Amino acid sequence: MKETTGKNNKLSLIGSISLGTGVMIGAGIFVLMGQIAELVGDLFPIAFIAGAIVVGFSSYSYVKFSNAFPSSGGVVKFLNKSYGPGTTTGVFSLLMYVSMVISESLVAGTFGAYTLRLFPESFAGYASILGILLLVTAYIVNILGNKVIGATATFTAIIKVAGIALLAIAGLIVSGFADITGNYIPKNTEALPKGFGFVAALALAILAYKGFTTITNQGGDIKNPHKNLGRSIVFSILICTVIYVALALAVAGGLSIPEIIEAKDYALAAAAKPIFGEWGSWITIAIAIVATVSGVIASVFSASRLLAMLSNMKQVPSLKKIGNFKNPALIFTVALAILLTVLFDLTRIASIGAIFYLIMDIAIHWGLFRHLKDEVKFKSIIPLIAIIMDIAVLTAFLYIKYMNDPLVLIVAAIGIILMIAAERFFMISHTDDEGNMPMEMETTSNKDNKT
Repeated sequence: MKETTGKNNKLSLIGSISLGTGVMIGAGIFVLMGQIAELVGDLFPIAFIAGAIVVGFSSYSYVKFSNAFPSSGGVVKFLNKSYGPGTTTGVFSLLMYVSMVISESLVAGTFGAYTLRLFPESFAGYASILGILLLVTAYIVNILGNKVIGATATFTAIIKVAGIALLAIAGLIVSGFADITGNYIPKNTEALPKGFGFVAALALAILAYKGFTTITNQGGDIKNPHKNLGRSIVFSILICTVIYVALALAVAGGLSIPEIIEAKDYALAAAAKPIFGEWGSWITIAIAIVATVSGVIASVFSASRLLAMLSNMKQVPSLKKIGNFKNPALIFTVALAILLTVLFDLTRIASIGAIFYLIMDIAIHWGLFRHLKDEVKFKSIIPLIAIIMDIAVLTAFLYIKYMNDPLVLIVAAIGIILMIAAERFFMISHTDDEGNMPMEMETTSNKDNKT
């Protein structure tokens, strides 16, 4: 979202951190905590620390990319710099796009799960309908224009970040620190080697931090971008880590692990009730509603802009005006998010999003390590460590899903195959007789014009 345009009205470092933290501390944390506890038991607060360590190594590549090539293109620009325009950049960019749409669906489903806590249990089956209504609302708000989005972004970011932080602090004060023994063996991982479930759970913990990638889109709007983009990423991750761990400890102090798992789609609201009483649960639900509404609106904006950018780069087919609808990228984005919300529950949505994101993340690190040694100064060992960590987490997560929910792997595999086939076909269709693919985005990569 473009916040500023004038030379003297650029985002400060603090402003960038505020926006980045507001995006990162989104609705995902309201549902991911229960899903992680389902895999690691009472170690789930530690999982957020371990997830932050993995993301810390991962962020190194994004920091180096942002410092070297600051732009509003963000991840797409980084992929283009690494692999050049063509099938590879297109596929990994689509993985990023689809993971963003999956996040929208996850947040919309979370909105439904928490909002229904205000109604009798007989309405429990209406979570998806509420999620769809939120996505339609997000479409309408985005159609109204950037001013409406920008007017609410800062306000809602302050409410949700401050609200979640206060919940975490108050929860710790009232309940104290929970005992973390590691003795609880979750049903989903009891047949696996010790520690295997913990590594797999990091795939979900990483989702709680992946919002830091949106900071890379601030390249055209921040003061001294070659330095401040990287700083903003680092500080945002540190702030989120402190809040997430404190919140996890507060939840662990308020509920037993079986209770957290049973209420995994609304774990924070369930934990607030025994700690603060009925009013505490209502406040938590209110914060969740604000976080989900603002999160979906911002995510729909970002994802549709990314798809439109890919269309302008000729990495995907041209998105022309459809009838009286002026923004087909927005229509497609919301329609896909609605489809996912209808077809999958929150656990499966989060799982597919984690798989797509980790694959794209590996591509970012490999692109820096393999193709940009002459253009960017970096320590080669760090992206290599990030790749090894990502592969370890992804492998463990895929194995657990194979054992417990193979449908997730089938859907993810079909999605990736369709993206590769469609992208390859499209690239061939607009390659001239000399093998060149004229693009509309300037690139200096040594891999230009490769498919």
